[in-house]
Amino acid sequence: MRFTYAEAMTDPSFYLPLARAAEEAGYTSMSVADSLVYPKESDSVYPYTADGNREFLEDKPFIETFTLIAAMGAVTTRLRFTPFVLKLPVRPPVLVAKQATSIACLTGGRLALGVGLSPWPEDFEVMGVPWERRGRRMDEAIDIVRGLSGGEYFEYHGEHFDVPAIKICPAHPFPILVGGHSEAALRRAVVRGDGWMHAGGGDDLDGLLARLDRIREAEGKAGDPFEVHVISMDAYTPDGVRRLEDKGVTDVIVGFRTPYAEGPDTEPLDRKIEHLERFAETVIAKTAP
Repeated sequence: MRFTYAEAMTDPSFYLPLARAAEEAGYTSMSVADSLVYPKESDSVYPYTADGNREFLEDKPFIETFTLIAAMGAVTTRLRFTPFVLKLPVRPPVLVAKQATSIACLTGGRLALGVGLSPWPEDFEVMGVPWERRGRRMDEAIDIVRGLSGGEYFEYHGEHFDVPAIKICPAHPFPILVGGHSEAALRRAVVRGDGWMHAGGGDDLDGLLARLDRIREAEGKAGDPFEVHVISMDAYTPDGVRRLEDKGVTDVIVGFRTPYAEGPDTEPLDRKIEHLERFAETVIAKTAP
């Protein structure tokens, strides 16, 4: 089992020392949240809270995803970074491919690109991208990012994007992990991705894993390497971690405060480091092979 440390919407000055502390404590990865803008008015709902409330996001600091990964990558040597998740279809995929391959090169391959659909119509609006047919736009964007990350000339002619034969240099391949709980998201993870990222919330994890397994079987990919990143209370005990391993989970995402609390994060840096180190001592060290 691999362990991903999650921290977001906190004091931006905390991230570099937290990345160093997570690496020293034995975590495999650190997740990086993605958010673009705060609309003044919105009737959108958040799909992973029980009541759809999005007020917890108000005035929370989000450093741009690739910028933050580059900064943390510069002060670590082993820690992997997993955007959780990058809102891909609102961005130009050629630019994302350039950013991601640059990060992968600079960090020595320490990137697994988590991608997903933004739940906010406002993200699409301010980026000048249609909300309609966003799933198909997402599929095409994944294909383009993957194609350009290989370093050879690549072209693409689809419904939403038309890319002439181009290549990126330097280039560096990286796994693409797809987030989301819908049937389309699970299928996208299997057909186009190298893994799946669970978003937490109230959805039945066992049911999601069973659906994922059925899709992998139907697509003839049951035996292929595939990353499964989940959020689960089972991840906080050694026995629980073993149960998750038995279900095919490869990576658990753990955090030590609720991300959905309204208002600023008042937990000091030393307390955060204390929490991540205690988990490493009581769980990571006791489940190591």
